[in-house]
Amino acid sequence: MMIQAKLKLVFVACAAFLVAAPVSAQDMSFDAYLQLVTAKARAEGVSEGTIRRMTVGLTPNQRVIELDRSQPGTPTSTGYPLLAPYLSTHVNPARVARGREMFATTRGIHSRIERDYGVPIPILMAIWGHETNYGSYKGNFDLSRSLLTLAWEGRRRELFESEFIALLKVADKGYSRDQLVGSWAGAFGNPQFLPSVYLRLATDGDGDGRADIFNNRADTLASIARYFKDAGWRSGQPWGVRAYVPDGFDWGAVASKAQSPVCSRVHERHSQWKTVAEWRQLGVQPQENLPANTMTSLFQPDGTGKPAWLLTANYRVILEYNCSNYYAMSVGLLADEIAR
Repeated sequence: MMIQAKLKLVFVACAAFLVAAPVSAQDMSFDAYLQLVTAKARAEGVSEGTIRRMTVGLTPNQRVIELDRSQPGTPTSTGYPLLAPYLSTHVNPARVARGREMFATTRGIHSRIERDYGVPIPILMAIWGHETNYGSYKGNFDLSRSLLTLAWEGRRRELFESEFIALLKVADKGYSRDQLVGSWAGAFGNPQFLPSVYLRLATDGDGDGRADIFNNRADTLASIARYFKDAGWRSGQPWGVRAYVPDGFDWGAVASKAQSPVCSRVHERHSQWKTVAEWRQLGVQPQENLPANTMTSLFQPDGTGKPAWLLTANYRVILEYNCSNYYAMSVGLLADEIAR
């Protein structure tokens, strides 16, 4: 017992040093780094039994490192791929049909979720459909191995180390290591939450005392709804509507001068914010009803003569889930199709 107590003090001290002066992956072995991180997990209250079962036999996963390093960086070209081809593969008849089927089978819980969170069920279905094809594929990477590998590799150590410790806290709630599998980057369950997001927002949607985002549909939908409410979803407002843009429209006059601190290439494609009434004065006509005082941004992703939309603040909420215009547009349009 005395030796164990001394070792624990050493590990806690080492972990404190790591906080003050992070070291690169090349400065220590994977096993040494594991000891430092598990010491921090102990200090944050994770049980010894959970640490043991979630770390036994852990080794680096080179495939995860390769996948992480192959992610595209900020492009240097000023051009963008067309939206239409992306939509044809992500808002397709099969995904729409499956979304409508899931909508019908979960109808009994819709009113409670919409009342509690103010987010339309079709939006929740569209997120679920995009993330895991309504739960048909949730990933099969060992989350412990993936997250610790990414933390040890070092490029984004602070992020992945905190997510690894959060994963241990999730496991401490009674989930087995076999259950805690998902994407190579650490997301899991029907909505593909990171462990820290699970701890913050996962919700018991059916009152059974457990927030099961792996298999429970009520918990899945309630958890996504809580995420959207937390991100600022405005009840009763659509994400956006199709808009008519007149020939010869002066885009330069409405170009946004603001520089977004995050996802700048996503936001630079959106116009200035104007009320619907102001857009009408410029000749831009929404194709569905929107109150005249609704603040919107104009977006015509594929260029002049192609479809355009007036986007509300709720579109920005979808971007909080995945900061990509392609993703957010396909979620919004899939939700519209599911609701038809």
